[in-house]
Amino acid sequence: MPSAAVIRPYQSSDRAAVRRLCCETGYLGKAIDPVFQDRELFADYLTKFYTDWEPESTFVLEQDGELKGYLMGSRRPFLQQFYNFFHNLSLFARGAFRYPRYNKASKAFVRWILLNAWREVPAAPRRVPHFHFNLLPEVQGLVRSRELLVQFLHHLRAHGEKKVFGQVVTFEERRGAKVFERFGFRVVEKKEITKYRAHRDEPVYLCTVIKDLDDGILAESTS
Repeated sequence: MPSAAVIRPYQSSDRAAVRRLCCETGYLGKAIDPVFQDRELFADYLTKFYTDWEPESTFVLEQDGELKGYLMGSRRPFLQQFYNFFHNLSLFARGAFRYPRYNKASKAFVRWILLNAWREVPAAPRRVPHFHFNLLPEVQGLVRSRELLVQFLHHLRAHGEKKVFGQVVTFEERRGAKVFERFGFRVVEKKEITKYRAHRDEPVYLCTVIKDLDDGILAESTS
């Protein structure tokens, strides 16, 4: 039987495991490879700021000595926006150099990023802390998601933050808006992510959810 999962602050020794988990869950909870083959660039884009610039705002879920989930957040939105400007230029240059060697699916993914991605990101507050998280299938569920969120929200309140938002992928019942509403979040905007149309029949959405921390942490029971 697996041992109980432990949620703890991120450590620098977790970096490789976090990047690997990012790629193993990057395609709607599954491996990103059918959509984009360049795991290095994918992990850099989604994790590097959090692991290298603001590691104190990341929490991981560990079970039997293996990292099986994480929540990455930031309470320094301006620093991240400044970082992203230069980091995205670097990613673009590296991706352009590698583009001729990409397969058909990866090239389509790059074209979507350049032509459509900016249109499909729902509005989000620019001065508010944020988070995103990923879990391997064997530990997915309301309880683990809630435990990660609780750790992060306590971290924010300890630093005097008043609000938090997240941008989460939803389809069918996965991470539906109602789940976050039970935790005190409200959906402020939702947009379809068209890059998945070639891979799935059902629509996939990106939702911006926001919570006022003065209302408490998370009231929903873990039962």
